[in-house]
Amino acid sequence: MNRQDTSMPRRAFLKVVAAAGLGSILPVSAEALTSKVPVRPFGKTGVNVPILSLGGMFNIMNNQLMLRRCVDWGVTYWDTADCYEGGRSEPGFGRFFEREPALRKEIFLVTKSCARDIPGMTSLFERSLERLKTDYIDLYFIHGIGGIDEITPEMKTWVAARKKEGRLRLFGFSTHRRMEDCLQGAARLGWIDGIMFTYNYRLMHKDEMKRAVDACEKAGIGLTAMKTQGGGSVKADSEKERKLAGHFLERGFTPEQAKLKAVWANSQIACICSQMPNMKILNANIAAALDRTELAATDLEALDQHARATTGDYCAGCSNRCAAVAGGAPISDVMRCLMYHHSYGDPALARAEFARLPASARSRLATLDVAATETACPNHLPIGHLVAEARRLLA
Repeated sequence: MNRQDTSMPRRAFLKVVAAAGLGSILPVSAEALTSKVPVRPFGKTGVNVPILSLGGMFNIMNNQLMLRRCVDWGVTYWDTADCYEGGRSEPGFGRFFEREPALRKEIFLVTKSCARDIPGMTSLFERSLERLKTDYIDLYFIHGIGGIDEITPEMKTWVAARKKEGRLRLFGFSTHRRMEDCLQGAARLGWIDGIMFTYNYRLMHKDEMKRAVDACEKAGIGLTAMKTQGGGSVKADSEKERKLAGHFLERGFTPEQAKLKAVWANSQIACICSQMPNMKILNANIAAALDRTELAATDLEALDQHARATTGDYCAGCSNRCAAVAGGAPISDVMRCLMYHHSYGDPALARAEFARLPASARSRLATLDVAATETACPNHLPIGHLVAEARRLLA
């Protein structure tokens, strides 16, 4: 796995997880264990990043202690966006840097632009610098692209100017739709530094995804995995979840930790970005990052069996297939909003993301050709039922 020797010894790790239940873990104290989360090269950028990143889609302002704990453990890749938490995420990080300015240089700070035009990007970039209380951004993403055509030649010129000014180190994009196409397109462009994309045990073994990741590695692009738990729009039934949990708890870690380990097993992935809104999840993920134990063949088989048994619960983000027959209805985005509601347990985030969809696109959900879209879905999702649920829960 290309990890450093600073990993937590197995005996210490087992003490940490001894009292673990599904989705929980015994807290770890910085006084008890002094290891740091391992680092990996971020593509060919010359930058090393920790293999675990703090995702900022939660109330950062009131969770300042977590940021200090992240520094203590070496979780120093922090990810946010101009739109997270209704615009409140960036100021939360900014409060920390205002109080701890000397620590800014230890943080690999990532934020994102929801704008696609140059004036909009410029305005949001300047606002992000102000909100974050910093004079430079380590990595700036165009947020949530669905096709490489959204990355324009004008952006390349804009990026070069910001880099020359010393206010931007690296540039790229995030994507959770048509990921493979976006990755392949970035590799062809030749000037993208980093990408954050949906990547998990359900997707990583598919040939198309393997080819896309290989292309980015060859192009020197740093890769950050998100949505690594593989949660879908429909919560898998409890019997299947209990079966998976039982397997991994016998092995000494939770299924959530196992899913992280499955992604880290691929050394092409520099980092996992995880939303960790409380100490329990933060400690669980840190423990997994520090643990030296790699997944056994039986563990990988358990994940594969679970993926196959719950295929109909998961939207793979192949939006081009349903879009071709959906008449402009944003099916994959709706599925993502439902994922936030069901799998993340965050109805507020789900409603906020649903509200961000263009009104014209949301209106098309009412006239959706259900039969055609369900036929086009390779995972056979019950799209009609899910769209109706989304409109009831999130509108």
